[in-house]
Amino acid sequence: MATSSINIDVTLDKDRVPEDIRWNATDSRTENARKAKAMMLAFWDGADKSALRIDLWTKDMMVDEMADFFYQTLMTMSETWQRATQDPVQVNDMKQFAQDFYKKFRDQQLKTNKL
Repeated sequence: MATSSINIDVTLDKDRVPEDIRWNATDSRTENARKAKAMMLAFWDGADKSALRIDLWTKDMMVDEMADFFYQTLMTMSETWQRATQDPVQVNDMKQFAQDFYKKFRDQQLKTNKL
């Protein structure tokens, strides 16, 4: 049986706010750690029937980048749900929510920037 590892290093400032996030994986073709501005990591605890999450983002993560990150994450989650359930109705609902979320964010940004 093979084992693969993902390593995440987070540099914190004096107030414990992330300044730098770097990660690498043993199965990656890249030897150097990759830099990230944000991360979301979730585990399912079957015994407790609960999700355990770590959501971090660095000081230099811009709000528009966060919106892109959420949109792409929501779309990926809908694709995962498709593979797990083969339920096209719920998948379509999830994708529509992601698109509506992103459109509302963009519309709000345009409105705010015109003021």
